[in-house]
Amino acid sequence: MSRGAGLALALSAALGLASMSAMAAPFPLPDGARAELLPASALDGWARDDHAKAFAIFARGCMAEPPLRQAVPLPAALSAACEKAKALAKAGSVGREQARGFFEQNFSFWRIRPPGAETGFSTGYFEPEFEGSRTRSKAFPTPLYDRPKDLVTRFPDDEWRGLDKALSAARRTSRGLEPFPDRTAIEAGALDGQGLEILWLRDPVDRFVLQVQGSGRVRLPDGSVTRLVYSGRNGHPYTSLGRVLSQRENIPPEEMTMDRLIARLKADAAFARDLIRLNKSFVFFTRRDDLPPEAGPIGGAGLPLTPLRSIAIDRTAWPYGLPVWIDAALPDGKGGEERFARLMIAQDTGSAILGPARMDLFVGSGAAAGHRAGLIRHPVAFTVLWPR
Repeated sequence: MSRGAGLALALSAALGLASMSAMAAPFPLPDGARAELLPASALDGWARDDHAKAFAIFARGCMAEPPLRQAVPLPAALSAACEKAKALAKAGSVGREQARGFFEQNFSFWRIRPPGAETGFSTGYFEPEFEGSRTRSKAFPTPLYDRPKDLVTRFPDDEWRGLDKALSAARRTSRGLEPFPDRTAIEAGALDGQGLEILWLRDPVDRFVLQVQGSGRVRLPDGSVTRLVYSGRNGHPYTSLGRVLSQRENIPPEEMTMDRLIARLKADAAFARDLIRLNKSFVFFTRRDDLPPEAGPIGGAGLPLTPLRSIAIDRTAWPYGLPVWIDAALPDGKGGEERFARLMIAQDTGSAILGPARMDLFVGSGAAAGHRAGLIRHPVAFTVLWPR
């Protein structure tokens, strides 16, 4: 090889490396995250998935305007992809192969690895159902509250001088913004007299479960069912009671399921009160009697969730509407595990869902979904589909 040819080859290689380096960050990566570009063919199970189901969800829109919980802004390319999907859906039925082609032609596939790890992590959540009442009684003494009028939600770019940066919301007063009352203060009467009570439940444990899940159904004494939609929280950091109980009572983390936590709380009211108060975060709801029974709960994006196709993501890291391919071995809820490889749509968020490859899988509604959701604490291959 001539010296000139060698220099040309070296220059070409250098330019190729530079090009690959530029491709390694086509979007703002969350701090510490790594992204690897993959062909669709590298995703085991991709060709076997029913992409039409994910497409139908995606075509409903990236998010409502405004969303229930603000996330990072939608990139223009993602909004354009959503509009293109809407147009295709209006033109006629979109089958599996056409849907698969849509995602392959309009998105690049990026395996996301969080700081210090090779895989992401998934938990599960569900829409619970409890008995309740529109009025307070001895049987139903625990209130659920509507969003207070003086509650101000913090957006990612807000600078609140003098307030703890960990607060995601505050109270607007004549003196300016102040920390909102925490759970203990609210339970002691900090919201009394404002007419915020929208429903009453049997006990604080039922309320705790609703607040952790972020939505729910309440069956009233007349047999009717009303739906609850997240409308805000007091802004104090979320504390995992399962983790606290695991440490206190030397329970292996893998054995601390939601079912076990709830059973422990239900067995001792005083213990439950004290443990629940360790979680200073307190969630507010809106009643939605207009939602049809067959519809999923409303997620942070302001759109209905679909069981086993909708996920919650870190809203400070990713926009709503983002398609995400996940691959994991997850509990089937019947004592075994199943391979779970399919295309999901990011439609929700959560206080405990923090990190570039952290997700919460929406399992469905009711007790069986709750049992399965409580078992999910598993590693997951997390591949973001970013619009070209």
